[in-house]
Amino acid sequence: MSVTATGATSRASSPDGRAPSAAAPARERVRWADTAKGVCILLVVLWHVVAKHYLRVDWRIDLPVAGAWGALGEQLLPLRMPLFFTISGMFALGAVNRPWRMTARSRVAKFLYLYALWLLIHTAILSTTPEFPTDRATGVAGLVEQLTITPSNLWYLYALALYFVIAKLTRRFPRLLVLGLALTLSVLASADLIAAPGNRAGLYQNLVFFLAGMHFRPAVERLAAAADRRRLLLTGGGYATALLVMAVLGAQAWPGVWPAVSVAATAFGVTAAVALSRWRLLSTPLAALGRQTLPIYVIHMPVLALLDLALAGPLSGLGGAGATAVAVVEPILLTALVTGICLALNRGLRAAGAVPFLLDLPGRGRAAGRHRDPAGRRSHDREAAQTAQHSRSSRSPRSPQSSEAAPSRRTPEPALPHRGSEPVLARRGPEPVLAHRGPATVPHGTGDATIPYRIPEPVLSRRSAVAPGLLADPPAHDVRP
Repeated sequence: MSVTATGATSRASSPDGRAPSAAAPARERVRWADTAKGVCILLVVLWHVVAKHYLRVDWRIDLPVAGAWGALGEQLLPLRMPLFFTISGMFALGAVNRPWRMTARSRVAKFLYLYALWLLIHTAILSTTPEFPTDRATGVAGLVEQLTITPSNLWYLYALALYFVIAKLTRRFPRLLVLGLALTLSVLASADLIAAPGNRAGLYQNLVFFLAGMHFRPAVERLAAAADRRRLLLTGGGYATALLVMAVLGAQAWPGVWPAVSVAATAFGVTAAVALSRWRLLSTPLAALGRQTLPIYVIHMPVLALLDLALAGPLSGLGGAGATAVAVVEPILLTALVTGICLALNRGLRAAGAVPFLLDLPGRGRAAGRHRDPAGRRSHDREAAQTAQHSRSSRSPRSPQSSEAAPSRRTPEPALPHRGSEPVLARRGPEPVLAHRGPATVPHGTGDATIPYRIPEPVLSRRSAVAPGLLADPPAHDVRP
C-alpha cells in the first residue's frame, strides 16, 4: 500500500488490488507519533545511562570515547523533551475541552497520583544506592518539596498534570497571548534569569511546546505531511547548524537561543519520525515502545540505579583493549537492557493484576466506561437512543413488503427529518434537536417499498431519538510519556 509522509493512504490501490482502507490514514498518523515517542523514551533512557552511570565509570582508556558519548547526549537535549511534549500537546485538546470533572480525574488526578506513588517507590529503592547521582529525598522536608515545588526525576508526570490545568484555564484566552507568556517563561528559565532548581527548569522550559502542540496541531500535521528526503535533510541541517552556532558562540545561556534550537530540533524530530515510520523494520518496534512509554519512564531509574551498583566496579577495573571495546558499546547495550527489564516488569505487573493501581488511577477504568464521549455523555445514552429508534421502527406502518408495525394515527412518531436526501441534526444546548424546514416524505419499511409520511412544518425535537453513531468517540491518542 502506497503511503504518504503522514502515513495517509495515497489514491493508488494496495498491492492486492483493493482500494486502501478509509481507516488507514488515522492509523498511520498515530504510527509516526508513536514512532517518535518510542525514539524519545529510548533517548531519555540513554541520557540517564550516560549521565548517571557511564561517565562515572573509570574506563582507563586513552581514546575520548566517554567524552564523545557525553557530548552526543548533550546535543540531543533540545530534542528529547520538547518533541515529547509537542506530541503530548497534539493529542491533549480533546481532554482539555471536556468538563472540568472529567479532565481533573482522567488527566490531572491521574498524573499527580502516579507521580506521588512512584516518587515514594523511587525514594525507597534509591535509598539503597546512595552513590547513584540522582535527585532523591533524604527526609520528610525533601519529600514534601519534591511533591510540591521541585519535582524529582519523574517530573514529566508532574508537568503533564500542571500543563493540563494551565491549558484548561487558558483555553478561551487568545492563543498567541498564552503562547507568548509560555515562551517568555521558557526564555527566562533557559537563560537562568529565574530561579529553577532541580527539575523545575524543565517544567518552565517545556510548557510552550505542550501548548504549541495543542494549539498548532494542524501545522505539525502539515509538517509531517510534507516530510520527504529533502525536508529531512533541511530540518536535520538546520538543527545541526543551530547546535554548531550555539556551541561556537557559547550562546546556550543567551535569552531565546535554547527555545529556538529546541524548535529546530522538534521540526527535525517530526520529519525524522515520519521517515522512520515508513521503514517498517524499525518503526514497528519503535511504535510498540511508543505505546508503552509510561512503564519504561517510571521504572527505568531504579533499575538503572541497581545495575549501576552491580556494574560500576567491575567496569572500572577492565583496562586495555577490552575496556575500549566495552566503552564504545556499553551505553547502547545498557539502554537496551534497562528498557527490556522495564517491559518485562510491566508484563509481570499486568499478569499480577497490579497495573490498575501502579500504572493508572484506581477506579479510572470504571469511570472511563461511564464517560466515554468527549462531550461528557455517558455511553448508555447511546444505547438508549438506539433502543428508542428500534422501538419507533417496530411501530411503523406495515406494507406489503415490510413486517414493521403501523404507528398510531393519533400521535404519529416523527422520523428523522430530511433536507434533500440527508438527515438534519441540530442542537439546542446539550440536547439533540431534529430540525426540518418544509414538508418532506420519509421512507418507512424495508426494500423498495416506501410509505409517504408528511412531517409538519414546525421544528420537532425528541430527547432520546438520536441518530446512531452521531455520538461515537473520535480516535484518541495517549498523551502519556
